[in-house]
Amino acid sequence: MMAGFLDNFRWPECDWFDWGERRNAVASVVAGSLFFTGWWIMIDAAVMYPTQDIMNHSFHTCGVFSTIAFFMINAVSNGQVRGDAYGEGCLGRTGARLWLFIGFMMMFGSFIGSIWILFGAYVMPKKDVAPGLAVFFQNAFIFFSSLIYKFGRTENLWG
Repeated sequence: MMAGFLDNFRWPECDWFDWGERRNAVASVVAGSLFFTGWWIMIDAAVMYPTQDIMNHSFHTCGVFSTIAFFMINAVSNGQVRGDAYGEGCLGRTGARLWLFIGFMMMFGSFIGSIWILFGAYVMPKKDVAPGLAVFFQNAFIFFSSLIYKFGRTENLWG
């Protein structure tokens, strides 16, 4: 029950702000802002370093796979993973869990790949590290936006 572990968490200083009504909106705005910032950093790096010898165009695949993983992770609801809301179809709960697992593996793989690109292509050869940092921060921001969007929202809007 990872999605609901913040439901009962209270900050005494924030009693004036009702998170129950605005939790989904705040989580969506924060996740969208992180996702946008990640892609903005990468687009900026691609414009600033247009040549192939400085910014290899194949380094964009980490961000593409992170984006695909973002959609895969958030396409499955927590009720489907638990088996509460989804019992039909070819695979049912097992298929939802497998889809979520593949999405998380793609996300972790892209994040680790961005770290490898940063150190293997920029830090170790002592090149300008700005394009490598752009690849890393793009994947880090997409990674954290995916986690915030998946686990920061509640699914019981009327319950």
